[in-house]
Amino acid sequence: MPKTGKNDHARKDELPSTLQRSDQKAQDTFAKTYDSAIESYDDDEQRAARAAYASLKHSYEKVGDHWEPKEKRGPSDKRAEQGIRSSKPTAGGVDANASKEHLYKLAKELDVKGRSKMDKDQLVDALQKANDAATRKARRK
Repeated sequence: MPKTGKNDHARKDELPSTLQRSDQKAQDTFAKTYDSAIESYDDDEQRAARAAYASLKHSYEKVGDHWEPKEKRGPSDKRAEQGIRSSKPTAGGVDANASKEHLYKLAKELDVKGRSKMDKDQLVDALQKANDAATRKARRK
């Protein structure tokens, strides 16, 4: 089913919940990429969703239960840099290529315990867990 409506904007009720809580541009980026990919990939919904998330992660990062614009556009992690055949794990929406200072700021915003003693990789992992927890909490509401 198409994710964009007649007005060329995302159909909010058909988006993943994290995108429903995000700004219009994030919603439209995901929806338009999904719609284009679904045509290209012969209605393979999983592949289209992966393409849409990859497009979204290029300019947005997951913060808690929603997506926010990144400070700098580009791949969000090693997997995004290397492509789908990469054996590297995804950072799940965390911009692992951001500076440690940026990651620390987000960890502070999300009240990640022990953040001051964490290195960059630990901050990425902690942010991923905090994002997942915030999303689970938001879905229960």
